Amino acid sequence: MPDHSNTSATTSRRLRTTGLRLGAVALLIAAWWAVAAAEIWPPVFVPSPQSVWQQFLDTAGLSGAARPGWAGYSLSEHLLASLRRMALGCAYGISGGLVLGLLVGLIPAVSTVLGPAITFLRTLPPLAYLSLLVIWFGIDEAPKVWLLLLAALPPVAVATADAVRGVPADYLHAARSLGTGRAMLPWRVLLPAAAPEILTGIRLAVGVAYTTVVAAETINGVPGVGGMIRDAQRYNQTDVVVLGIILIGLSGLAFDGLLQLAQRRLTPWRGRV
Repeated sequence: MPDHSNTSATTSRRLRTTGLRLGAVALLIAAWWAVAAAEIWPPVFVPSPQSVWQQFLDTAGLSGAARPGWAGYSLSEHLLASLRRMALGCAYGISGGLVLGLLVGLIPAVSTVLGPAITFLRTLPPLAYLSLLVIWFGIDEAPKVWLLLLAALPPVAVATADAVRGVPADYLHAARSLGTGRAMLPWRVLLPAAAPEILTGIRLAVGVAYTTVVAAETINGVPGVGGMIRDAQRYNQTDVVVLGIILIGLSGLAFDGLLQLAQRRLTPWRGRV
């Protein structure tokens, strides 16, 4: 029989958590509105929530404005352009990080040669090599995707290497005794056993890529939310800048929520053993 008490407790806990989060958001918006209404700083420094909301309606084409959108593109076009770059850069970076992490974690010689290079790349701020990427690949899409790729790859590589090193040797011995070939051990044993740590690395990689997207779109980034922010900054349109920041943050929260859901579904044993 189903345990109704546990189900009720779980539902109550989720409702309480949701209520606390909504309350925190409401409190933040109220504080923002109060500061803007008090005019402690001019609107060019602290735009009001109403101003940002109106910019959302205008750029989304929901207000009936004569020229909806920003810089010739609607808000959805800006967001989709940024998400496309994010998806490509993260897909390439995560794939490369998985392969590189396996090699570094399994082959000591590869770890000796490539380990310092991965650490070196991980410590560099994205703007440090953006100009070099523009020189190599021009100002179109390639440098933006490469920048996001290079931002996402090191966290996944480091997490994968550390995770596969930590897999107990008994797992490998048991798999071999059951007939698993040497070439299949990484895919059938190491990656599944290391999945929780790898998925955490992927979450970190996506977060790093999100913090990099504005930098990636400072060069010919329209359409794109980062390009919209950069363009609005030139004209002191602070409400558009704040709108872009909120959009990036909300889409980042949505992506992280999906990754957490995948983590729970793919590694349901995590935290229970």
